[in-house]
Amino acid sequence: MAESERVIGGFHAVSAALEAAEPPLEVLLSQTRRDQRASALTAQAEARGVPLRRCGRDTLDLMLPGVRHQGVVARVAVAASAAVDADTLLYSPAPADGLVLVLDGIQDPHNLGACLRSAEAAGAQAVVIPRDRSVRVTPTVSKVAAGSAERVPVLSVTNLARALDQLRDHGYWICGLAGQAERSLWQLRATQPLALVMGAEGAGLRQRTRQHCDELVRIPMLGQAESLNVSVSTGVCLFEVARQRLAAD
Repeated sequence: MAESERVIGGFHAVSAALEAAEPPLEVLLSQTRRDQRASALTAQAEARGVPLRRCGRDTLDLMLPGVRHQGVVARVAVAASAAVDADTLLYSPAPADGLVLVLDGIQDPHNLGACLRSAEAAGAQAVVIPRDRSVRVTPTVSKVAAGSAERVPVLSVTNLARALDQLRDHGYWICGLAGQAERSLWQLRATQPLALVMGAEGAGLRQRTRQHCDELVRIPMLGQAESLNVSVSTGVCLFEVARQRLAAD
């Protein structure tokens, strides 16, 4: 496979890729899939003019080892340069409804995939991750994201602190989640252009990242659990933002 390509698997992810502005290069479908979902996907590929090839399941397993691909994978082109998209976000004035999710070093592809799914559902325009110390968008991430990885731009930046400063300079309020914060998430004014910053599994936000936030908030915990999984926390925070914005309309 060329470096300019990646492989995704699963019906949701492949179907979403077929709806994208730039469709897949090719769809591969297991010879044993003759059901309604396979027929619908075949019709979708034909409508977009995307080649569809039948092959053995072993071939798909080799393309996506360890991923539950459901008998369908697609070869998709990788954007020529993520820096172009990063420039568009980091050097443009924040729109009134600007919402960016910033993930400070997520390591688990399942967590990243779940965060991408929540980000799209809550209306985020982009997700920012550090180039180092973070999982990339892998086939597992795409599978868990169920199509969101193909619809929400994921921008990889060299210096996360600098990216936060650039977002601030262009009108975003930088809010980080920290369990020790004095202010509650419910006190956040989420109707302004917002960059929501979430920490890594276990470690949370790095100290340097905290220093580049305008505000730190915590999720109020009513039971005995001390913390939530990062993807769950991300969903809670994103939908508090969405709730406030819907209420303000």
